[in-house]
Amino acid sequence: MEVAKIVELISEKFPTAILEQEMSVKQPYIVLDASLLPEMAEFCLKDERLYLDFLHCISGVDLGEAKGQLEVVYHLSSLIHEHQIVLKVRTDRTEPTPIPSVSAVWKAANWHEREAFDLLGIPFADHPDLRRILLPDDWEGNPLRKDYVEAEKYRDVKIKY
Repeated sequence: MEVAKIVELISEKFPTAILEQEMSVKQPYIVLDASLLPEMAEFCLKDERLYLDFLHCISGVDLGEAKGQLEVVYHLSSLIHEHQIVLKVRTDRTEPTPIPSVSAVWKAANWHEREAFDLLGIPFADHPDLRRILLPDDWEGNPLRKDYVEAEKYRDVKIKY
Protein backbone atom coordinates (compact mmCIF):
# COMPACT_ATOMS: atom_id res chain seq x y z
CA MET A 1 0.00 0.00 0.00
CA GLU A 2 1.25 3.48 -0.83
CA VAL A 3 1.98 5.86 2.03
CA ALA A 4 -0.72 8.25 0.81
CA LYS A 5 -3.34 5.50 1.26
CA ILE A 6 -2.07 4.76 4.80
CA VAL A 7 -2.39 8.47 5.62
CA GLU A 8 -5.88 8.52 4.11
CA LEU A 9 -7.01 5.56 6.27
CA ILE A 10 -5.61 7.17 9.43
CA SER A 11 -7.19 10.50 8.51
CA GLU A 12 -10.59 8.88 7.92
CA LYS A 13 -10.52 7.23 11.35
CA PHE A 14 -8.99 10.23 13.16
CA PRO A 15 -9.98 13.38 11.22
CA THR A 16 -8.23 15.84 13.56
CA ALA A 17 -5.15 13.76 14.36
CA ILE A 18 -2.78 14.72 11.54
CA LEU A 19 -1.16 18.08 12.26
CA GLU A 20 1.39 18.01 9.46
CA GLN A 21 2.56 15.68 6.71
CA GLU A 22 5.54 15.43 4.39
CA MET A 23 5.21 13.03 1.49
CA SER A 24 8.05 14.22 -0.77
CA VAL A 25 10.93 12.88 1.33
CA LYS A 26 12.58 9.46 1.25
CA GLN A 27 10.71 8.39 4.40
CA PRO A 28 7.31 10.12 4.27
CA TYR A 29 5.91 11.03 7.67
CA ILE A 30 2.94 12.48 9.48
CA VAL A 31 3.00 14.55 12.65
CA LEU A 32 0.17 13.57 14.98
CA ASP A 33 -1.74 14.97 17.90
CA ALA A 34 -0.04 13.09 20.75
CA SER A 35 -3.25 12.80 22.78
CA LEU A 36 -4.65 10.43 20.13
CA LEU A 37 -1.54 8.24 19.98
CA PRO A 38 -2.79 5.22 22.02
CA GLU A 39 -5.99 4.84 19.98
CA MET A 40 -4.12 5.44 16.74
CA ALA A 41 -1.45 2.87 17.60
CA GLU A 42 -4.15 0.30 18.33
CA PHE A 43 -5.84 1.13 15.01
CA CYS A 44 -2.55 0.89 13.08
CA LEU A 45 -1.91 -2.57 14.49
CA LYS A 46 -5.41 -4.05 14.40
CA ASP A 47 -6.88 -2.66 11.20
CA GLU A 48 -6.48 -5.47 8.64
CA ARG A 49 -5.67 -3.04 5.84
CA LEU A 50 -2.78 -1.52 7.78
CA TYR A 51 -1.58 -4.23 10.17
CA LEU A 52 1.52 -2.23 11.17
CA ASP A 53 2.86 -5.02 13.34
CA PHE A 54 6.55 -4.16 13.42
CA LEU A 55 7.91 -1.21 15.38
CA HIS A 56 11.46 -0.79 14.08
CA CYS A 57 12.42 1.88 16.56
CA ILE A 58 11.39 4.95 18.44
CA SER A 59 13.79 7.86 18.30
CA GLY A 60 13.79 10.96 20.43
CA VAL A 61 14.91 14.22 18.82
CA ASP A 62 15.71 17.59 20.34
CA LEU A 63 14.54 20.15 17.76
CA GLY A 64 16.51 22.86 19.56
CA GLU A 65 15.77 25.96 21.56
CA ALA A 66 14.55 27.96 18.56
CA LYS A 67 11.73 25.48 17.84
CA GLY A 68 11.25 24.73 21.53
CA GLN A 69 10.15 21.15 20.96
CA LEU A 70 11.14 17.54 21.51
CA GLU A 71 10.01 15.01 18.94
CA VAL A 72 9.34 11.29 19.14
CA VAL A 73 9.63 9.38 15.84
CA TYR A 74 8.02 5.96 15.30
CA HIS A 75 9.14 3.79 12.35
CA LEU A 76 6.42 1.23 11.62
CA SER A 77 6.08 -1.56 9.05
CA SER A 78 3.66 -4.27 8.13
CA LEU A 79 5.56 -7.48 7.54
CA ILE A 80 2.58 -9.04 5.78
CA HIS A 81 1.57 -6.10 3.57
CA GLU A 82 5.15 -4.83 3.08
CA HIS A 83 4.33 -1.18 3.63
CA GLN A 84 5.67 1.31 6.15
CA ILE A 85 5.15 4.75 7.60
CA VAL A 86 6.86 7.15 9.96
CA LEU A 87 4.76 8.79 12.67
CA LYS A 88 5.92 11.75 14.75
CA VAL A 89 4.60 13.47 17.86
CA ARG A 90 5.96 16.55 19.57
CA THR A 91 6.02 18.02 23.03
CA ASP A 92 7.31 21.19 24.60
CA ARG A 93 11.04 21.25 25.23
CA THR A 94 10.99 23.30 28.44
CA GLU A 95 7.99 21.69 30.18
CA PRO A 96 7.35 18.46 28.24
CA THR A 97 3.82 17.13 28.36
CA PRO A 98 4.07 13.35 28.70
CA ILE A 99 3.66 11.43 25.44
CA PRO A 100 1.28 8.47 25.81
CA SER A 101 3.21 5.19 25.89
CA VAL A 102 2.60 2.69 23.08
CA SER A 103 4.33 -0.15 24.93
CA ALA A 104 0.98 -1.89 25.46
CA VAL A 105 0.57 -2.07 21.65
CA TRP A 106 4.15 -2.81 20.59
CA LYS A 107 6.28 -4.43 23.32
CA ALA A 108 9.49 -3.16 21.71
CA ALA A 109 8.40 0.38 22.61
CA ASN A 110 9.20 -0.28 26.26
CA TRP A 111 12.97 0.06 25.97
CA HIS A 112 12.87 2.66 23.20
CA GLU A 113 10.68 4.94 25.33
CA ARG A 114 13.00 4.46 28.29
CA GLU A 115 15.96 5.47 26.12
CA ALA A 116 14.20 8.67 24.96
CA PHE A 117 13.34 9.39 28.59
CA ASP A 118 16.90 8.76 29.76
CA LEU A 119 18.81 10.64 27.07
CA LEU A 120 16.37 13.45 26.24
CA GLY A 121 14.06 13.70 29.24
CA ILE A 122 10.91 12.90 27.24
CA PRO A 123 8.28 11.58 29.67
CA PHE A 124 5.88 8.80 28.62
CA ALA A 125 2.50 8.55 30.33
CA ASP A 126 1.36 5.09 31.44
CA HIS A 127 4.74 3.49 30.74
CA PRO A 128 5.07 0.33 32.88
CA ASP A 129 8.64 1.05 34.08
CA LEU A 130 9.81 4.55 33.14
CA ARG A 131 13.33 4.90 34.54
CA ARG A 132 16.82 5.40 33.18
CA ILE A 133 18.08 2.58 30.98
CA LEU A 134 21.61 3.58 29.92
CA LEU A 135 22.78 6.03 32.56
CA PRO A 136 23.02 5.64 36.33
CA ASP A 137 19.96 6.70 38.34
CA ASP A 138 21.83 9.66 39.84
CA TRP A 139 23.10 11.05 36.51
CA GLU A 140 22.24 14.70 36.07
CA GLY A 141 20.77 15.92 32.81
CA ASN A 142 19.96 14.40 29.46
CA PRO A 143 23.02 13.98 27.21
CA LEU A 144 21.22 14.14 23.85
CA ARG A 145 19.74 17.57 24.56
CA LYS A 146 21.37 20.21 22.40
CA ASP A 147 22.03 22.40 25.43
CA TYR A 148 23.51 19.60 27.56
CA VAL A 149 26.74 20.53 29.30
CA GLU A 150 28.97 17.58 30.10
CA ALA A 151 30.04 17.40 33.75
CA GLU A 152 33.72 17.45 34.60
CA LYS A 153 33.38 14.48 36.97
CA TYR A 154 30.98 11.75 37.96
CA ARG A 155 31.43 10.29 41.45
CA ASP A 156 34.92 11.83 41.62
CA VAL A 157 35.98 10.20 38.36
CA LYS A 158 37.06 12.55 35.59
CA ILE A 159 34.81 12.09 32.59
CA LYS A 160 35.60 15.13 30.48
CA TYR A 161 38.80 14.95 28.45
